[in-house]
Amino acid sequence: MDPLIWIDEQLDRLRQQDLHRELPQPLKTVGPTYQVDGRELLNFASNDYLGLASDPRLVEAAAQSLQETGLGRGASPLICGRSTGHFELERQLAQFENTEAALLFASGFAANTGTIPALTGADDAIYSDAHNHASIVDGCRLSSAVIHIYPHNDVNSLECLLQAGQKYRRRLIVTDTLFSMDGDLAPMPQLGKLAEQYDAMLMVDEAHATGVFGEHGRGVVEHFSTEHPQLHQQVHVRVGTLSKAIGAAGGFVCGSQSLIQWLTNRARTYVFSTAQPAPTSAAASAALKIITSEPTKKRRNLLRTAAKLRKKLQAQDWNTGDSASQIIPLYIGPAQKTMQLAQQLRDRGCWVPGIRPPSVPEGKSLLRLCLSAAHDEKMLARVVEALAVIRKT
Repeated sequence: MDPLIWIDEQLDRLRQQDLHRELPQPLKTVGPTYQVDGRELLNFASNDYLGLASDPRLVEAAAQSLQETGLGRGASPLICGRSTGHFELERQLAQFENTEAALLFASGFAANTGTIPALTGADDAIYSDAHNHASIVDGCRLSSAVIHIYPHNDVNSLECLLQAGQKYRRRLIVTDTLFSMDGDLAPMPQLGKLAEQYDAMLMVDEAHATGVFGEHGRGVVEHFSTEHPQLHQQVHVRVGTLSKAIGAAGGFVCGSQSLIQWLTNRARTYVFSTAQPAPTSAAASAALKIITSEPTKKRRNLLRTAAKLRKKLQAQDWNTGDSASQIIPLYIGPAQKTMQLAQQLRDRGCWVPGIRPPSVPEGKSLLRLCLSAAHDEKMLARVVEALAVIRKT
């Protein structure tokens, strides 16, 4: 008997529940459109929020680095894998985030799953938002700490948990700042106050906000810091990714010098992973220079465009929830209906992915539109028209 026969049985069950996933057609390049089976589809699935993933300046920087350094690094950063490009990018990230130091990880997922267990253990407690990304969830599970899940963005419930948790050695509050499925923002000023009041560490993941929010593109913490300047000091650990608005690959953590030294010694996903290829760091470095040197017009326009699109979709009676960003969910409910609508949109030339469990809870499936600065008004008009037609059917 084949000991893996259970896999086929479970895959059949996923198909029956409309939860089975198939790999999409490969894309040659990332952009606002892509070709599949001879048809051009508008791409509302990508997290390339600033349209930098295929920017010639990033490509040139990566190509030059490839010629100078080669591709693979041959070892973990602690052995001999760290390049001058990695060093420069970490320096640049620390300056960008206005922190003392930064540390590169192979991915944003690795940054979270490495950092959380390095900060907490069996004698500690973690307070995690119910809608946090899977990388945060897995990092919490790996920590051996007591995990408290508070209702999404519910600071009152979080405070009750903190009041009842005086017995722990250390306590960590961890949250996304921009939630990837809902498109809404964490209540950072309130979280900062609670962390300070209850002597807790505060860790944020700015993955979907870096490059988009804040006067300098640092994210949601900077966005709120305009009216709450103390927030910058109240946030102790900043996690981000280089693979979304920055258009490259990899993850990073920014904070105090002592924090980065500790993670260098204790974050297992850093210590035991081969360093990322230097060309990806070169591309990320080029992207950061673009983000910091070019006017804020691009990201402001992106958020204004998203607000206008939300209003148009709400006028069609789509439920967009509390979205306040370039991520716009359309809450549907059943997985089957969600995937039917996603297919109808594809038939009309728009790639808007259906999001199903386990990415969202059972019965909470949705369509997710991710806007990019590369989308023009004609593209947005086409998806609005397609959704209007589908809404009437």
